[in-house]
Parts: sequence; C-alpha cells; structure tokens
Amino acid sequence: MTPLTIGKLAKQTDVTIETIRHYQRLGLLKEPAKPASGYRLYPAETVKQIRFIKRAQQAGFTLKEIATLLSLDGTHCHDVRQLAEQKCHKIDQQIQDLQALRQALGSLVESCRQTPASAHCAILEAFNLDQPTKN
Repeated sequence: MTPLTIGKLAKQTDVTIETIRHYQRLGLLKEPAKPASGYRLYPAETVKQIRFIKRAQQAGFTLKEIATLLSLDGTHCHDVRQLAEQKCHKIDQQIQDLQALRQALGSLVESCRQTPASAHCAILEAFNLDQPTKN
C-alpha cells in the first residue's frame, strides 16, 4: 500500500485535514517526519486508525476515552469491556436525565396550551422565576 499525503488521507477517511492534525495533537495519531523533499507521508495503516477513531466516536466514546482504548491491545479485553460497561452506564444516566427534561418541558407546553392566548406565556414565566439556577 502506498503512503498518503495528509490531503489524500483526509479524503479517504472522510475527515478534514484539521481533524487529522487535531488527532495528532491529542496523541491519537503519530505525525510522520517531514522529509526534506516536501510533504509528510502517512502509512496506509493510518486509514484504519482514523476509521477506528470515528467508529468509537459513533459508539459514544470521547476522544480521551478513545486514547485509552488505543493504548490497550487485544489482550486487555477485560479492561475494554469495563470501559464499555462504564460508557453504557453513563448513557443510561443521560437517557434518564433527558427523559426527565422531556417530561418537565412537556408539562410547560401543556401549561401553555391551557393558558389563554391573551394572558402571559407560561413557559417564559417559568423561565423568569426569581429562583437561583442549578449549574
């Protein structure tokens, strides 16, 4: 397989050149040495590395978590499974939080429906309460 310039690598992996540079800054990809003749050439295996990163992101992993995954090899399946289980737990918590948020917003919408059009807006009134907000 032929080495690739950063532009060709970006095109083959459907990411931007800046994304590749960002991955390099984070240590997810190695930056090849710049030869005296001009352009850095990336080994063809870099395509697989970028695709791994993108698939892991699609599965919900952050770039920091992906760095951890990349640091583990195939013999650390237990560690990878633990990371995936932690991610599943975090996603479950996010789903619960979103469902609670959806319910609260749905209640505000229903209050608004029951308020006469000429009266004040129940949703805006709820947002304007003189209570401290949670961070």
